[in-house]
Amino acid sequence: MARRTLLIGLTVFSLAASSAACGREGGGSSGGQPKAGEKAKVCLVMKSLANDFFQQMRDGAVAHANKRGDLKLDAVGTQNETDIDGQVAAVEKCVTQRVSAIVIAPADSRALIAPLKRASDAGVKVVNIDVKLDDDALKGAGLQVPFVGPDNREGARQSGAELAKRLGRGGKVVMLEGNPGAANAEQRAQGFKDAVTQGGLILLDSKTAHWETDEAHTITGNMLTAHPDVQGLLAANDAMALGALKAIQDARKTGKVKIAAFDNIPAIQPSLKDGSVVATVDQYGSTQAAVGIDYAMRMIKGERITGWQKTQVKLITAAGQS
Repeated sequence: MARRTLLIGLTVFSLAASSAACGREGGGSSGGQPKAGEKAKVCLVMKSLANDFFQQMRDGAVAHANKRGDLKLDAVGTQNETDIDGQVAAVEKCVTQRVSAIVIAPADSRALIAPLKRASDAGVKVVNIDVKLDDDALKGAGLQVPFVGPDNREGARQSGAELAKRLGRGGKVVMLEGNPGAANAEQRAQGFKDAVTQGGLILLDSKTAHWETDEAHTITGNMLTAHPDVQGLLAANDAMALGALKAIQDARKTGKVKIAAFDNIPAIQPSLKDGSVVATVDQYGSTQAAVGIDYAMRMIKGERITGWQKTQVKLITAAGQS
């Protein structure tokens, strides 16, 4: 019995030592300061790179990192806008690769806090951009993360106000919302509702299309059938606006239903020029990523950064108003 107990003890000790060694070999589970002479490793974790906005964010971030020259940037995105599991896996991979910092535009304002807490506990600096992490959930996790991003509510209000100006009081509108659980989706919906109230519009219907073009096409088609007298549509991002435009075309209502949107991606520009989209909002994704990277580098060097660094929003119309 004593011999058997000793063998079990040695086996457990051997497994524990092996596990610890695996954690250190080829990149362990902790981040922090880069070694002397090495560039800091920074992960930029975004949402779907099928969306032009995040392609622009990635390209701007890569250009900024190359210009700085003092870091190695790994910029990744998810399969789609609602791929929370994909973002969690990306964060965990960054930690495994022993990065010094993670800059993240979260798909969900609450679900990413647990993996980011684990990253922080492993010594990885975390900077939040684009979609704000939930304040209460951060507090509950004992996590302080600086936020770099725009006032989404005000930007959406400006876009919606342009639509209200075009339709006049009593104009009938519907709304396509972003992903439930994402703070920017909630803020943009509220901003559009502010514009509806201030402009005297009538909101007939509001549904989420999860930021996605195809889903927006289907939902808009259903809305047009249910509300044949609709005159305007508020889309919480340009990708959904593109789907709505196709549905409006399919229903032979081109020119009869105007759209206000958000993001100012290249694909929306022709519709701005022909008046189908009366307004969108540029929130400068590349700037958000660049400032987020700069914050991360300062934190890696020991600086403590908290709070909200508000970035610019600009109303974009065919007339170039702002």
